Amino acid sequence: MRQVRRWNYFLLRSSTYSFDWDCPSFGWGHACEWRSHVASLICFLSVSIPVFGYVPCTISTKPQKASVFYLIWCMTYFEQLLEATIRQVERLRQQQVRYLPVSPELVRALEQPLSQPERKFVRKDPPMVPVKATPAAAPSVAVERFTEEPFSSTDKVAAIDHLRERALACVKCPHLVRSRRSVVFGVGSIDAVLMFVGEAPGVDEDAQGEPFVGKAGQLLTRIIETMGLSRETVYIANVLKCRPDTPGRKFGNRKPTPQEMVTCRPYLMEQIRMIQPKVIVALGATAVEGLMGLSSVGITKYRGQFREFGGIPMMPTYHPSYVLRNQSHRIKRQIWEDMLQVMERLSLPVSEKQRGYFAKGVS
Repeated sequence: MRQVRRWNYFLLRSSTYSFDWDCPSFGWGHACEWRSHVASLICFLSVSIPVFGYVPCTISTKPQKASVFYLIWCMTYFEQLLEATIRQVERLRQQQVRYLPVSPELVRALEQPLSQPERKFVRKDPPMVPVKATPAAAPSVAVERFTEEPFSSTDKVAAIDHLRERALACVKCPHLVRSRRSVVFGVGSIDAVLMFVGEAPGVDEDAQGEPFVGKAGQLLTRIIETMGLSRETVYIANVLKCRPDTPGRKFGNRKPTPQEMVTCRPYLMEQIRMIQPKVIVALGATAVEGLMGLSSVGITKYRGQFREFGGIPMMPTYHPSYVLRNQSHRIKRQIWEDMLQVMERLSLPVSEKQRGYFAKGVS
């Protein structure tokens, strides 16, 4: 039925001239039942167009035999008929043919309804097989490859400002919209070569609208300054732009859910695409999971070596809050060794004093 409509649509669109039938109640553009559309194709092929050698040029005026035979024949060879009809219509149009002779008796014979046997369908359900329940997997995400785009300074500022406005007005997570005080977009230089990515804002970040301003943020600032940089020369953002809600709790934070991170992730991807950093530092396991679309990451084993993220080197390391909780000399040395690798990748100068921070016997 869809093919018949497609054929009729072609006739209406492709014909330069309007073909008129001798029968006043039937025409090319006449709104009839689908059988009438099929009938018009049959009439056109059988009466005026000997398409193939085996296509008869006359039709019996007996209603049932003629209709059933040609309907079955058209359904079987419809694609061939359609192409042949299109070619013939084009030839007729070039010859400036406007009228096709069709007898009223033939049209009436082809418009007779067809009697179809009633079909009975018996539904057979497949046998029930017990399935062992498995935990729901994290939503999968595709890591696109970031390509360097020729952003001018003016274009980049305008693009970042527009993205910030979109994020500030975002209401994709109603439960977070109800509990948030602000949308924490990001802070730093839009021309930064180094970008830090955390998991989500905390209480202090939600209050001030800026990422990493609490105790963990103060430690991150010291790490950045020890590298010879500043918060103004790097860029800092989170996977989630809103603080995760904590129903029934007045204090503390919670880990973002995989669905929350997938929903908010496009904003971070746009930030990375516009800023075009040379290196990304993922702060903590949750940040790695949000960036890479992984369900579970052991940061102790995952850190310490560069991973590729959309063509950009990414260094997974500990979250500053984890360092504050442990206060381990070994953990401090490990996170600093990760930063030394970042400095070397960016060709930043590294002094012997910097290399010795948190080494054995050095504070």
